Amino acid sequence: MSQVPPESTQQAVGYPSLFLLVALGSLVPVVPTGALVSSAAVVAFHQTDPLSLLFVFAVASFAAFLGDMALYWLGRRGVHSRNGSRWLEALRKRVPQARLAKSQNQLDRHSKSVLVLSRLVPAGRIPVMLACLLGEMPLRGFARGDIPACLAWAAAYQLIGILGGSLFDEPWKGVVVAVALTLLVSGAPAAWRRLRTRGGSPAPR
Repeated sequence: MSQVPPESTQQAVGYPSLFLLVALGSLVPVVPTGALVSSAAVVAFHQTDPLSLLFVFAVASFAAFLGDMALYWLGRRGVHSRNGSRWLEALRKRVPQARLAKSQNQLDRHSKSVLVLSRLVPAGRIPVMLACLLGEMPLRGFARGDIPACLAWAAAYQLIGILGGSLFDEPWKGVVVAVALTLLVSGAPAAWRRLRTRGGSPAPR
């Protein structure tokens, strides 16, 4: 009985796991999906299959898109329901009113570009999605903007993983670096806002 190569085993387990976790993280915004994509890119970078990185990109972007669409669909149900929904209420609680107003203003002027940037900017996806919901953007219109957003998001975090993977021969070291870079990128905007607040600098309009 022939043994299954370790690389084939990693692919058989890794791609479905990546899909499920990224989709879940898009639907329930507590899973560090960026770190997952970067880690998967590190592992794919060290594999012999030249299509591994392409598969990671395709799986991550498709899973992110499905998760976004499911969350937006659930939010639209809440907008059109008299009693709302727990999904819409959960989104409202995560977004300060001032930030929501800013997202709505940006969305009115540059709808598609704002949707793309909302995926790339840490903690930017939910405020823009909520602004789209309250502005009653159709599901189809949101999907047209979310497709390039998910593609750009998957590419950005995959590049972080490739950078981490290229620094070391051992994949686990690259994973550590990729996760650290992802957390640094994700936490930098919040840390900058805290420093500006403590320093007494006025918030930018």
